[in-house]
Amino acid sequence: MLYSARRVLYYRGQYFMKASKQFTSIGGQAVIEGVMMRSPHFIAVAVRKPNQRILIRNRPFQGVAQRFPVLKKPVLRGVVTLVESMVQGVDALSFSANVASVEEEQGGEELSPWAIVLSIGTAFVFGMGLFVALPHFLTAVLASSSDSGVTANSPLFHLVDGVFKMAILLAYVYLIALMKDIRRVFQYHGAEHKSIYAFEAGEELTVENARRHSTLHPRCGTSFLLFLVLISIVVFSTVFPLMGLTQFSSIPFVNHLAMVLAKIALMFPVAGLSYEFIKMCACHMENPFFRAIIWPGMVLQRLTTREPSDDQLEVALASLRAVLRAEKESQKAETEFEVMGLGELALAGASASEFPE
Repeated sequence: MLYSARRVLYYRGQYFMKASKQFTSIGGQAVIEGVMMRSPHFIAVAVRKPNQRILIRNRPFQGVAQRFPVLKKPVLRGVVTLVESMVQGVDALSFSANVASVEEEQGGEELSPWAIVLSIGTAFVFGMGLFVALPHFLTAVLASSSDSGVTANSPLFHLVDGVFKMAILLAYVYLIALMKDIRRVFQYHGAEHKSIYAFEAGEELTVENARRHSTLHPRCGTSFLLFLVLISIVVFSTVFPLMGLTQFSSIPFVNHLAMVLAKIALMFPVAGLSYEFIKMCACHMENPFFRAIIWPGMVLQRLTTREPSDDQLEVALASLRAVLRAEKESQKAETEFEVMGLGELALAGASASEFPE
């Protein structure tokens, strides 16, 4: 979910990319002691082993939208991207964790497809419970215990719900950022952004070139989550009162439970809208207006990214080089190999313009 660019824009002490109208489909995710990079047809995961070598797994990949072009339409593509990213993310995290467990002679095994489905399902239920159900019921309790007369029929009810939702999101991100292991993942998150920036700038994929770029990227998943919450506040405050989605039962608890389920269902189109919103803003980062809009998401990224070490940048660049080389050579099968450093990974000679979204 990152955009292609040719020039660097320096803004408030940070290097950002001045976007062209061409988007790149190369994106990534931090994992345990490594980085996953995804191209249109391959997914590479690079992990730093305790012996300091880099283990790289490269797998062919065919997205659902490639088989069903209708899913490339606006809004729909955002939902598809979100679901696929969750599946690929869980698999990549499993792989990276297993690399460490094998080194520690714990006999780790890769997750089966059913285990991946269970992990995603558990994460989905937890996320919906924490960011949808909990804020709604907190608002319901507050409304019922006050003399304000605010009910679910009022937009104010859903605005207060949104305030709780935003507070929970910020608290959650802040608290997990305090964990030592998560801080290292956030360093790899920063390394992923710097590597993508170097690629989008048309620079050689070296540690020296990637180092000078920002850890903050306008098309980051952190910004996506923030605007997912903000857009959901607008949508819920409008849709529920106007469409009468507030009276499902005469029993208050059942009524609120039904509203929570309706909100969960609406989160999918809201996710699609959030994807399009982030994409539009990132495409116009040279415009002060769009920079101002995207600014809250960039600020939140200061919690979810950290300045990486050169060793961590090397891992991120190894993953990016591997996935680009697989694209250029059209590899047909999964490969897994180790390297000592970037010097053992030849440059693919690829540019961001070759990978339109």
